[in-house]
Amino acid sequence: MGMEVVISLPLILFSIILGFGCYFLGKAKGRKEAFANVQVFGVPTPPPGSGEGFSSPPPPHKKPDNSANV
Repeated sequence: MGMEVVISLPLILFSIILGFGCYFLGKAKGRKEAFANVQVFGVPTPPPGSGEGFSSPPPPHKKPDNSANV
């Protein structure tokens, strides 16, 4: 004895239309937010008025040689 599940055609069409509507509205909102909050990746610039231009990065840290302690 199995159960019969009846889904009407208007429910199917409504679900498809709702899905497409959410997809396109979300896509438009995402594009609007992406253009409003432009992210720039790179070397940060010094604050205005600091008088410093671009300088070379600090030298890399070097681990001290402790071979004499062995």
